Amino acid sequence: MTDMVTGTAPAEQKAGGLGDKGLGKGAVGLLGAVVIGVSCIAPAYTLTAALGPTVAEVGTHLPAIFLAGFLPMLLVALGYRELNSAMPDSGTSFTWATRAFGPWIGWMGGWGLIAATVIVLSNLAAVAVDFFYLMLAQVTGNEALAGLTHNLWINIPTTLLFIAVACWISYRGLQTTKAFQYTLVAFQLVVLGWFAIAAFAHVGAGTAFDATPITWDWFNPFSVDSFAGFAAGVSLSIFIFWGWDVTLTMNEETKDPDKIPGRAATLTVLIIMAIYMVVSLSVISYAGIGTTGLGVGNLENKDSIFAALAGPVMGPFAILMSLSILSSSAASLQSTFVSPARTILAMGYYKALPKRFGAVSPRYMSPSTATITAGIAAAVFYVATRLLSENALWDTITALGLMICFYYGVTALACVWYFRRESFSSARSVVFKFLAPLLGGVILLVMFVKTAIDSLDPGYGSGSSLFGVGMVFVLGFSVLLLGVVLMFIMRAKNPDFFRGKTLQRMK
Repeated sequence: MTDMVTGTAPAEQKAGGLGDKGLGKGAVGLLGAVVIGVSCIAPAYTLTAALGPTVAEVGTHLPAIFLAGFLPMLLVALGYRELNSAMPDSGTSFTWATRAFGPWIGWMGGWGLIAATVIVLSNLAAVAVDFFYLMLAQVTGNEALAGLTHNLWINIPTTLLFIAVACWISYRGLQTTKAFQYTLVAFQLVVLGWFAIAAFAHVGAGTAFDATPITWDWFNPFSVDSFAGFAAGVSLSIFIFWGWDVTLTMNEETKDPDKIPGRAATLTVLIIMAIYMVVSLSVISYAGIGTTGLGVGNLENKDSIFAALAGPVMGPFAILMSLSILSSSAASLQSTFVSPARTILAMGYYKALPKRFGAVSPRYMSPSTATITAGIAAAVFYVATRLLSENALWDTITALGLMICFYYGVTALACVWYFRRESFSSARSVVFKFLAPLLGGVILLVMFVKTAIDSLDPGYGSGSSLFGVGMVFVLGFSVLLLGVVLMFIMRAKNPDFFRGKTLQRMK
């Protein structure tokens, strides 16, 4: 049965098992998957926003914190790879947690991914708009244009336009997504490389702002002054690595679903780690961690370190950095649609959501209703929070760490439980099916609890509170509780999924 708006409802899956949802086969190879993975993480945008706050917590030990945040990501990625090899399915966290732990935990794992990605879509669109108007101001020499982003009646329509364009590209399938991403990802990586080389050249020539020699102590996590600072830094670090799992949600559309998604996930994490390490070392070596002038610890530079450093480091080519951050956020805005759309598709297909969400476009062989739904949700969320309070928007972004740690941790432990009968069948199984996902999952769930406790403090995030409880905690758990409410509504309306009739838990 074909619907001209929502697409074609794919064939039913085998009772209780995985099924073919009708997505385009062989649309992406290893290179394309890695490019989309890197794009989703958005290194240029993420670094400019994260370097300042992380340095404020840990100083020159930024490389050590990146390593600490990288470890659980790598361990979890290895677990994801094993799950993908056994069960290549676009539902990823939702499907795998359901198969391991049952429908209730599986549903919430899927909700955690959807909520996190929809929220970050609105943030990415907002950042893209900010840098769009900054770029116009730099190109025209009219500084007043940069201030247009602060006018809500200009900002909101522009942001909605960015979301709509990104949604349209995603609707057209992975072939269009891949072509769009190659150029934007290549551009931001070239500019980041240019910046790092130029910064190190200034250090070597004695023209750096505050030349700071690199020492081995920077890489030692045990040298961080306090555990609270270490935990805060790792929490930020985990967030900046988030997004690599988009390579897994494309597994039904890759050329080799059993192998390519897992390899792409691991490669994406390693490539991002290399980028972060080189750029962060160049920034601290050039500017130091001082709290004045161009110092990375200067609160005036906190929101966008590259906005402060691009001119002194790159000279007349500084505009390229603004373009790079614009392209990074715009590219990530578009590629981030991949994950929630395919998770919603899978949840509709297995009847954990209404069946219409499992529709696939017959022309583009991509999630149709699911992609449009993700776009509408991101737009509504942005408008509501921006009209309510800009602090509410940024506090919800801060609360993302809760959802990321939750669904990554649940999925990693799903790997341990799913493979429990074969975990000790070989040395490889011990490492990849037991130890790696167990350690990664435990670390992330500990971070979930730690972040939840810390966010109870009204001083966490923007400093806003409700009845003496930090707004970050209130917003983060409100989103998770909304998922619980929707889950019980779906249980009442369509109980088949929750009875294991459409997707069975493995015994």
